[in-house]
Amino acid sequence: MASRGKKKTTMAKLSRESRLRERRLEKDARKRARRDGAATQLSGDTWHRPENHGAADVSASDRGPEQDATQAAG
Repeated sequence: MASRGKKKTTMAKLSRESRLRERRLEKDARKRARRDGAATQLSGDTWHRPENHGAADVSASDRGPEQDATQAAG
């Protein structure tokens, strides 16, 4: 059964608590975004470089005409 007593918490206190919860959620979201951004930047800079995996994978159509000429002469 519900209490019939007077409500002890004022609207001002409820709104302060609500704002505090929102600020904490926003701060946590910023913290996660920073952490995730640092992780992707680190992994992107050091581990995943598909453009540097080797020149053997480059087909003749991907090379410029001067590269084809030097290979034909050499």
